[in-house]
Amino acid sequence: MKDLKNKYLNPYIAGFFIGLALIAAYYFSGEGLGSSGAYKRFVIASFDAVSHTYALKSHYSGAVVSNGHPLDSWLVFEILGVMAGAIISAAIFGRLEWKIGKSPKISNKTRLIAALLGGIFWGVGTQLGRGCTSGLIMSGMAVNSLSGYIGLVAVFGGGYLFAWFFRKLWI
Repeated sequence: MKDLKNKYLNPYIAGFFIGLALIAAYYFSGEGLGSSGAYKRFVIASFDAVSHTYALKSHYSGAVVSNGHPLDSWLVFEILGVMAGAIISAAIFGRLEWKIGKSPKISNKTRLIAALLGGIFWGVGTQLGRGCTSGLIMSGMAVNSLSGYIGLVAVFGGGYLFAWFFRKLWI
């Protein structure tokens, strides 16, 4: 299996399969792909488990709780499938290992703090922006939405700008 460790799927073929998944998502659910909806539902399920009355009355979670269990969404199963697929793929190709991916220039503690802060910013940003980048860019561009194209330029442009400031942590 070691000879498979550096083998990756051709990006054009992977993009084709993502496109098929996106078409299937629109056909079967009427919604595009995304991840923030699943994480939002996990948060709402936590609210509901602690205090059903609070979750029901809250503006943030009330509509979801009143329409059934928060985890009854296909988005939850989409994210669970993505996680399971990543683990299975890494195991098949010999890349499954427990480690902290980081530059030798930073400590494990710094990397974990940066990852935690990045996750918090992502969570807040997806709620302020009403969705994640995969929902905005892939699903938005799939239906030829102007916001999808603007999002593409903003995300990649912002990534290039921030990469200049943070690259010293990695190289």
